[in-house]
Amino acid sequence: MFTLPQKDSGTPTTSPGSVSTQGLHSNRGDGLEREGSRKPDQKPLKLYGVGDPTAMFFSDSPYLSSRGSTIKWFWDSAEEGYRTYHMDEYDEDENPSGIINLGTSENKLCFDLLSRRLSQSDMLRVEPSLLQYPDWRGHLFLREEVARFLSFYCRSPAPLKPENVVVLNGCASLFSALATVLCEVGEAFLIPAPYYGAITQHVYLYGNVRLVCVYLESEVTGLETRPFQLTVEKLEMALAGANSEGVKVKGLILINPQNPLGDVYSPGELQEYLKFAKRHELHVMVDEVYMLSVFEESVGYHSVLSLERLPDPQRTHVMWATSKDFGMSGLRFGTLYTENQDVATAVSSLCRYHGLSGLVQYQMAQLLRDRDWINQVYLPENHARLKAAHTYVSEELRALGIPFVSRGAGFFIWVDLRKYLPAATSEEEMLLWRRFLDNKVLLSFGQAFECKEPGWFRLVFSDKTHRLRLGMQRVRRVLEGKSQVAEDAPSC
Repeated sequence: MFTLPQKDSGTPTTSPGSVSTQGLHSNRGDGLEREGSRKPDQKPLKLYGVGDPTAMFFSDSPYLSSRGSTIKWFWDSAEEGYRTYHMDEYDEDENPSGIINLGTSENKLCFDLLSRRLSQSDMLRVEPSLLQYPDWRGHLFLREEVARFLSFYCRSPAPLKPENVVVLNGCASLFSALATVLCEVGEAFLIPAPYYGAITQHVYLYGNVRLVCVYLESEVTGLETRPFQLTVEKLEMALAGANSEGVKVKGLILINPQNPLGDVYSPGELQEYLKFAKRHELHVMVDEVYMLSVFEESVGYHSVLSLERLPDPQRTHVMWATSKDFGMSGLRFGTLYTENQDVATAVSSLCRYHGLSGLVQYQMAQLLRDRDWINQVYLPENHARLKAAHTYVSEELRALGIPFVSRGAGFFIWVDLRKYLPAATSEEEMLLWRRFLDNKVLLSFGQAFECKEPGWFRLVFSDKTHRLRLGMQRVRRVLEGKSQVAEDAPSC
């Protein structure tokens, strides 16, 4: 049996309306404070960490360069769960006992809406210019449409300019390109942790750029704070720590809404972070890939591009993609907006390796200009479906007495399973993750996000009802100490 003693998470409440949780504070976010002191045997969280992606590297191949061996090692070490899932993927008819994927952040709720729109006749056009080499920044017609789209949805105070737009095949390529053109080998970016762990590979594999983690903790120290809150003080301490170790920091990475926390930064917080960066002459890479996936009406989302005045526009670079907000992670469309023409030109030079076909660029322009469909059909229905799925999973977690952090943005809930670990170690976290996988449900564990408190997991809820219900049944089975002994019933 896997029944473990309950342990006090030691995590109190937060400020009104800032985070929706169970156990961390009241379910409705009404800010009811409760005791939150650190347990006597709990060690203080380290303030920062200078990443060394190859610290545990021990693989070698006689057929590869040292760099190639490192790249292969990343694949071998980081993709285990995903590869296992693809070898035994759940299918309602053909493989009902296969793995349910609640670990990969994809929106699978609106394929019906997207397939109808992308199948309409205006989406298919073939002409010579679309089959030839484009401007490597992207076709002008697409960059013009991106500028109009971002001006409207980011609520920029002035129209954004097409010459500041660069189009690549996804945000992973954008991270890689920006890291390569902004940093020398061995230099670093600050990044609040926990963070979307694949960014480590994005900035390292091509550019050999490191990350300096600004570690955030779940403990809340007052009414005006929230779990895993980023402050300028923490940024300053991490920067000073990296400098003391001889690591040159060139920039700051912000994800807004944040992954995996779902946190949404206020305009005041954004200004504070940007002013910090300006003081230290740091570039700021802002990933806003979930900006249209804020489904809770009470959450006020503000893009960096909505600010009246950027403290340092020449060092502020904003990225967005259709992968999350439009459920098109397989289409691979991402865009950079930067007023720095040196940066735009350097990134554009790398677009010959990361470009989109002309046919896809035409489709994207058609989609982004269809404001009526986006505003009247897609966004309202997408938000309603996200909210319904989020509500279901939240209620399931509350029924299990599991604390979690969620803001009403993104596709995931940051779940606190620390009480299910016999000891607060990364090894115990991995054992629990493997137990989920053995019981045919894939989650993402905290180590993958550089979370320094073992026992946190990211649970993705943006999936169809039948898969989500079956996945949550398997999660419950593991947490209640039951093993999978028979094939799951197809109906759920």
